[in-house]
Amino acid sequence: MLTDQKVKALKPKEKQYKVSDEKGLYLLVKPNAGKYWRLKYRFAGKEKNLAIGVYPDVSLKQARLERDEAKKLIQANIDPVQDKQEQKLKRLELSNNSYEVVAREWIEKKRTQWSKVHSDKVLRSFEQDIFPPLGRKPINEITPPILLLALRKIESRGALEVAQRALQRCGAVFAYGISTGICERNPANDLKGALTTPKKENYKALNRKELPVFLSDLEKYDGEITVKLGLQLMVHTFVRTKELIGAVWSEFDLDAKQWVIPADRMKMKAEHIVPLSKQAIEILELLKQLNGRYEFVLAGINNPKKTISNNTLLYAVYRMGYHNRTTVHGFRATASTILNEMGYNHDAIERQLAHAESNKVRAAYNRAEYLPERTIIMQDWSNLIESMTNGNNVVLGDFKKAG
Repeated sequence: MLTDQKVKALKPKEKQYKVSDEKGLYLLVKPNAGKYWRLKYRFAGKEKNLAIGVYPDVSLKQARLERDEAKKLIQANIDPVQDKQEQKLKRLELSNNSYEVVAREWIEKKRTQWSKVHSDKVLRSFEQDIFPPLGRKPINEITPPILLLALRKIESRGALEVAQRALQRCGAVFAYGISTGICERNPANDLKGALTTPKKENYKALNRKELPVFLSDLEKYDGEITVKLGLQLMVHTFVRTKELIGAVWSEFDLDAKQWVIPADRMKMKAEHIVPLSKQAIEILELLKQLNGRYEFVLAGINNPKKTISNNTLLYAVYRMGYHNRTTVHGFRATASTILNEMGYNHDAIERQLAHAESNKVRAAYNRAEYLPERTIIMQDWSNLIESMTNGNNVVLGDFKKAG
């Protein structure tokens, strides 16, 4: 079987050649370095080949999923190649004002703002849940009851959050149709409250009394040192888990005492500044001794060319005995709660947490908003963490005054 590493390592030769995976799936490597996924199969007594896609646009995992779908068609006595051609013809037969055509056009417009992964995910959600019942209908003929019926089918399988996201995305398509003159009204606006709202569960987080005990346990952690330092850095900076895990050395300016996370790594797609306390810098200097020759600050244990995973940090927390008490992401809630209790400016805390900015124009220019105040907050927070780690019984109000 192939692996992602093996696929990446395949080099072109003078003549094209094949590299097999399993169950008929193989990769055709051409002299121009192109890598093409193909599925070899038999149908009606004849050997055939199905073109699945080009690597890396189609990953190994996705190619296997496409292979499995094709196998299901074969078992149902449907030729995958013929089915693919028929699906293409159906798309060509769609009228220019059909819901599917408008939705696909909207997604293509959004691709410049979204990552490829997110764009493909949105398209798949439409192809799975929305296009089958609504795709061929003229967009102007879709009424609130018709849209609700399609969304209720999603709800019926228990996917409440998926149904809510589908409603939002469908509404965005109708809004796009209105702005381009293709349709006149947005039926999604009439469905507010019509779907079951999923119960939102907050991330588990430590409270003020639990935090010193955790910090003491973290000091005693005897696992991988990179993981231990990663958790300590998370406590001091309380960024999102993905933001920490994906951190690269080029984002840090230790002399300026700042970590600048680029927009493409932030949830809200806006550059974010994290002021670094002296304690955070000390942790980073230790990490640099371990991983400074690699790209990632938290380089993988077994493969330092990659970063450690979210599960690596989470399992460490569980190993310490905090399985039902906190998550890695929960440190953000812990920091937010305690800092607000200490009386710091709520807006400055929210900015440091990089929470959503409702005004998108303002969000593009507020990366340094409250920066002097946030710098003080981050140093005070690290001083508090250090004091708790050392077993000192700190009174929040007195600590802030002392800081």
